[in-house]
Amino acid sequence: MKFIVTKPVIFKTLSHLQSIVNKRNTLPILSNILIEADQNTLTLSSTDMDISIRETINCDVVEQGSTTLNAQIMFDIIKKLPDTNEVEFISNDSKILTIRSNVSKFSLSCLPKDEFPIIETKSSGKKITVKAETIFNLINKTKFAISNEETRYFLNGLYFNISSNDESSILTFVGTDGHRLATSSTKTKQYNNEIPGVIIPKKTINELSKLLAENSTDIEIDISSNKIIFYIENLILISKLIDGNFPDYKRVIPNNNNQQLTVNRLSLLSAVDRVSTIANEKSPSIKFKLFKNLINLSTINNENSTATEDLEAKFDGNEIEIGFNSRYIMDILDNLEGEEIKLSFNDNTTPIIAQEQSNSDIIYVLMPMRV
Repeated sequence: MKFIVTKPVIFKTLSHLQSIVNKRNTLPILSNILIEADQNTLTLSSTDMDISIRETINCDVVEQGSTTLNAQIMFDIIKKLPDTNEVEFISNDSKILTIRSNVSKFSLSCLPKDEFPIIETKSSGKKITVKAETIFNLINKTKFAISNEETRYFLNGLYFNISSNDESSILTFVGTDGHRLATSSTKTKQYNNEIPGVIIPKKTINELSKLLAENSTDIEIDISSNKIIFYIENLILISKLIDGNFPDYKRVIPNNNNQQLTVNRLSLLSAVDRVSTIANEKSPSIKFKLFKNLINLSTINNENSTATEDLEAKFDGNEIEIGFNSRYIMDILDNLEGEEIKLSFNDNTTPIIAQEQSNSDIIYVLMPMRV
């Protein structure tokens, strides 16, 4: 095998692939990237057995062939080469791969292609085509609420489903950790069939978000009962789905929060950030006292240190005293946009709803804390 490729081209692909490789893998082959050179195309693949990425790039193939190489070592070598350099890869027996670039030369031990797991890209699932930006925005508005609690594994990802009406289809992503819920929806062209909800793992969501941030074209999504495939230009991402039942998130969203607070988003974010300076893991809560034209924010930690701040706002309800996890409040405020936001309350024990003034497709729900 022998091929020549420019550093920027192969480095971009390696940056996609190496991030899913488990560096502490008990199987040495899963620490490697599969390299396949054929007819002036180079196909690179990596997998951790739950997520797989395969990407094809153009290059000058002198002699076709294949092998596998440690992902981290390959990535680190290419990263440190000058951007203007061409890189030559040569392997005569699939046991040693030589990388040459200008005056640099590396000879690295390889493992044969036969040991690398087969990545199945075929699926009999339902396919949709959607703009990369659409999926990217839906993911980024909800992924912060994904649970890290492994015992509730069905919350360790984002719920994704497609529902249809007479005129359009609605794509929805939902994340929750039991204390907060984030849901983001968008209308798009109508698809022939509704697609039942699936749970996409957190690691897949994070990798997908990075890939979509670089892309502005249409992508294709293939959804089956146990896996989901994303076709993004010359890259394919395949992921297992979480086998579990996601909670009925619509039942979590309160329908009788009739007391409305309107406030400047950045002003509230800054105030919560300042007051929460003395908060810690043992006492993370911050107290909101809501008056007609004022919010009083306060907190006290386990060492009896206190902080308080007043903030102008519009509130049309009865006086309420309610507490929240300060970090959760800041996560919500960070992910909302617009100058003013709307917080909806019922009483001091009912979850609140946070939304943008001009966008009802994003709904955040937050459980209160005792203070």
